[in-house]
Amino acid sequence: MSSHELLRDSVLRVGEVSAVEGRKIYVQVDRNKNLSDMFLDGDILTNIAVNSYLEIRKGFLSIIGRVEGERVQSDKSDEWEEQGQAVNTNRRILTVALSGYIDERGVFAGGTRELPLIGNEAYLLTKQKVHLMHNLVQQGAPSVSIATLFGEDIEIEFPIDGLFNSHIAIFGNTGSGKTNTLAALYQGLIRALKQRNSERFEERTRFVLIDFNGEYRGEECLTPDKKVYNLSTRVANGDRIPVEMDALLDIEVLSILVDATEKTQKPFLRRTLRFFRQVSEANNPEAYFRGVLQSKVRDTLQLADKVRATLLIDYFEQILPDADADGNLVDLAGDLDWYNLGNEFRLRDGTAYLRTNPNRIPDTILYRQVDRFAFGASMLGNLISALYLQLIADVITNRAQNEHIAPLINRLKAKKDEIEKLFSFGGQQSFWQKNVVVVNLHDVNIEMKKTIPLLLVKKLYDEQKSEGGDRTLSLIIDEAHNILSKQSSREAETWKDYRLETFEEVIKEGRKFGVFVTLASQRPSDISPTIASQAHNYFIHRLINQADLKMISSAVSYVDRVTEESIPTLPTGTCVFSGVVTQVPLKIHVRELDELSRPSSATKKFSDVVPPVENC
Repeated sequence: MSSHELLRDSVLRVGEVSAVEGRKIYVQVDRNKNLSDMFLDGDILTNIAVNSYLEIRKGFLSIIGRVEGERVQSDKSDEWEEQGQAVNTNRRILTVALSGYIDERGVFAGGTRELPLIGNEAYLLTKQKVHLMHNLVQQGAPSVSIATLFGEDIEIEFPIDGLFNSHIAIFGNTGSGKTNTLAALYQGLIRALKQRNSERFEERTRFVLIDFNGEYRGEECLTPDKKVYNLSTRVANGDRIPVEMDALLDIEVLSILVDATEKTQKPFLRRTLRFFRQVSEANNPEAYFRGVLQSKVRDTLQLADKVRATLLIDYFEQILPDADADGNLVDLAGDLDWYNLGNEFRLRDGTAYLRTNPNRIPDTILYRQVDRFAFGASMLGNLISALYLQLIADVITNRAQNEHIAPLINRLKAKKDEIEKLFSFGGQQSFWQKNVVVVNLHDVNIEMKKTIPLLLVKKLYDEQKSEGGDRTLSLIIDEAHNILSKQSSREAETWKDYRLETFEEVIKEGRKFGVFVTLASQRPSDISPTIASQAHNYFIHRLINQADLKMISSAVSYVDRVTEESIPTLPTGTCVFSGVVTQVPLKIHVRELDELSRPSSATKKFSDVVPPVENC
């Protein structure tokens, strides 16, 4: 070993191992290493302290440990000093937890291979070894650079394969830099993949960002080459998500929209959809529908139950036009009376009793008005007519009860206008006008904010499963607690369970189909623990709430005690990165994006809102 290397080691030496208790190591610090800084080769080195790393050399093996604490211990070896001489008899003892090791090949690996021996020397880590320890990318592999090691001038490269083909969770209180991290990650990924192969990037990768607050709709945010759907339930001229005609006729989709119960309403919906498809596939759908209507009018006017018969006429009023050919309003039951003695309908002029003379039914206003029925331009309106007709048929055959099914139809009628403001059915336009799509829900009401992401994620996930191949789908959900909360009280338990089960299936099974989920939330404790714990890599910004910190402690197994305790005091833009990509947790500082590229999530300043008056 050269004299220069000996000099370097003498400067870098911290002390030696004084005790080994399992994976807990105690290092006694040399007396001359108690200054805060040291000089080496013209550089200033920060001396060893709590939360820093050190190297324990055991033969050719370098064991890496992290300082978790330190204490002072009296040194009995100084008793030989002259009486009366002022001597500091205290020695620093560091408590060190093992993080990993650097093997003979110079490769860092996490975990414990060997334990040090008492007397092994401990050294400060050089910048080269710090960089080696925090190197996440294999040589030649594609990577993204968005951050530096906190407190160090060391660039952190994130591997594209390993990070982005996994599930990612980004947690942090509002104002902690969470949104900037999300945008920086995917802006870097999109730029890197475009540069690698622009054509294959557009063909084989798809990104959907569900944006609850309209923060990512900026022209340069993520990428300028994206499609933004600015949805609105407040106005009728907002964007609409194009979906195929069959998408609405899926039993699961329709059940989600109308919050159908599993045992009564969902079977009714299934029967209605079967009937509606029969109508659609007929040579003349309107004639087919009218034929069924006329058949049910005959059955209704021959009922012996006044309550049921009157109820069904009310349902016919929901289906049939309310005016005649001249535009005059029509009373469908205007020519009918109920004959109590015979328990049947009769013509008001007294010429016929309809149960005993069914051949007179075609003379009624109700029957004749069926000839004026025509499908409308709204597919939802036509479906509602089919629901009423199916309900009429089920009530006649005692297959369904009005009080169980009517609320279902009323919910769909109430949501009809909102759904038609948000979706366009049966058009030729594709959802994937660009392979990067932002769905802006800022102007959508609370109920549909929960419904749209579920419908969209389920549709895209099913498509990805069926298409498979070498295509990937990245689902990015900002403010994920809005739809993944397990504590929501605005919805029925069955609907909430279905919503969570759908997302749990995606995050559990999606990776094998090329579906990768990124969640960002300021309240991780609100998110289902099953979903939060399934992430592979975590970016944890400042969190203060005890429930959030407890959730991180239980769900994120990669964070050590010292790092966990630092989370409430992390500066803005700084986060702890931990997961399967890195051997040890990293405290990193994510660079802030430029003004044009960053999401519009900055905190408003009163000094900007109320500028000073300029003197003339």
